[in-house]
Order: sequence, then structure tokens, then C-alpha cells
Amino acid sequence: MLQNGGDTPGSLTGLAGAAAPADDVIKDTTTQTFMKDVMEESRRQPVLVDFWAPWCGPCKQLTPVLEKSVRAAKGKVKLVKMNIDEHPQVAGQLGIQSIPAVIAFVNGQPADGFMGALPEKQVLEFLQRLTKGAVGAEERDGLKAAEEALAAGDAAGAADIYAALLAEDANNVTAIAGLARCQLELGSVEQAKQTLALVPAAKHNDPAYAAAHAAIELAEQAQSLGPVTELEQKIAANPADHQARFDLAAALNAAGKREEATTHLLEIFKRDRKWNDDAARKQLVQFFEAWGSADPATVDGRRRLSTLMFA
Repeated sequence: MLQNGGDTPGSLTGLAGAAAPADDVIKDTTTQTFMKDVMEESRRQPVLVDFWAPWCGPCKQLTPVLEKSVRAAKGKVKLVKMNIDEHPQVAGQLGIQSIPAVIAFVNGQPADGFMGALPEKQVLEFLQRLTKGAVGAEERDGLKAAEEALAAGDAAGAADIYAALLAEDANNVTAIAGLARCQLELGSVEQAKQTLALVPAAKHNDPAYAAAHAAIELAEQAQSLGPVTELEQKIAANPADHQARFDLAAALNAAGKREEATTHLLEIFKRDRKWNDDAARKQLVQFFEAWGSADPATVDGRRRLSTLMFA
């Protein structure tokens, strides 16, 4: 079903929009070649038809988004552009009265569509729906493989996968954040910070960015701490030394001992939950953010914290 929001033919005047460059997945069509370019081709893979005109402002906004999204689909869909000023017949037959209008053809029939200059995210969602998840599957599989490699301790292998994904899309926030986490695991805090700085401020609310940022902060915090054995000796001598226990939790987290780190922070919370302005609970929350919501240590830690909070 068409989604609304475009320009009515003749409502705008202006410079002609640039036509898409010819390549294997994007081309211009005419009334005479529409049958071959769209109807026949759509029996092999979905074909998007972009109905546009030179005077249409939103068309010029949509064009680069469509082209980028279709190229990223790597042949799973094709884009055919039709200038309705030069070739009005097909648009008229389809009842198109507002542009830009994008109609998807599958097996020689219109299958879905939208109107107006949608943002890239919605265009990608449209393609994923149209291809039943095939578009974006390679990226999702790559991100999953990288995450699994990192969780298994293969930071170098995960970094290679994230780098390959970034070669395809340099703006992939999840891959940027993942690469930063790999660099952090490999001991390069500064390199991780430089990598994460590539994420624009508008994307800083992305969960992947937030997790990597929290992990970098924790790593920097751990760098200023003393040896684990010294901290353990301080606690053994004085179990009420909350600062030593707090520092030990940070050091243990940096060493990958998440359950032990959680246990020490919970011990502080149990003894004095308001110590240092609720520092133990806040540190736990930062741990959970850095580890990710699905990490077993996060799930277990949240359960244990909740038990203490509502006991």
C-alpha cells in the first residue's frame, strides 16, 4: 500500500534533478522499454520504479537515498527511474497523482510502494519487508559473527569482520562501536577512543555507541588503579574499606572477571547503599551498559541487584 506524502505534478518549478547513473542495478526507463526493464526483470528479483520529474524537490531528496539503499542490497533489488514528464503513460495507468512515488514490482505485478521522500532508515525497512529480510541479511550475519567472536575472546578476528562491514558502509554505528570495543580488548584505549569518535553526535544515543563509550570509560578508570593483589590485601585487612572494594571491582572488570566485580559492588551496596552518593549501584549500571543487556553477567547482576533493592 502506498504511503502518503509527495508533490503534485506541476506544483513546483526548478532545476532538473540529476538522473541516476547507469549501472547494473540502477537505470532509466521509457514507456517503450518499461515491459522489459520492469515487468520481465521483476520475475528475477524485485524492481523498484521511481516515478519522478525535474521540477519535483522531494524527488531530488529521495534519489540519493534510493540509489544508496539499492546498491547496498547487492543485486537483491533493482531500481528503475521513470521521468513522468517525458513518459506520463505508465504513471497515469497506475493512478499516480503525487510524486515521488516508488512502486515495487514482483513477478510482473505491483507488490508494494510508498510516496514522498522517506528517510534512509524507512527505505531500508521497506526493502527488507519487500525481500522478506534478504536485504540487510549479510550485514546482520556479519554483526552476529563479529559479536560472537568478540565474546569468545577473539578480538582480532572480530575486528577483521567489523572492518569488512565498515568497508561496505563507513557509517555503520554498530560496526564502528564494535571495532572500538575490539581495540579496547586488544589493549589500545586511545585507538578505541579515536575510532568511536567517528560516530556523529546525532548517533550517540545508539545502544552500541553507549556500550562502547561506557567500556572505554571503565578501561580508563582501571588504568589509574593499583594491582589487584594490593586491593585484595586492603579489603582483607578492612572489609569496610569501600573505596578499596570499589577499585577492586573496577580492576576485576578490566580483567574480564565480571561476576567477581559484580559481587564486590553488591557487597558495598549491601553494607552501605548510599556510600559515596550511591556509587556502587551507579558503577554497576555502567558495567551493565558496557557489557550489553543480553550478556549473562548483566542479566545475573541485574537480578542480584534487584533482589537487594527490594528485599
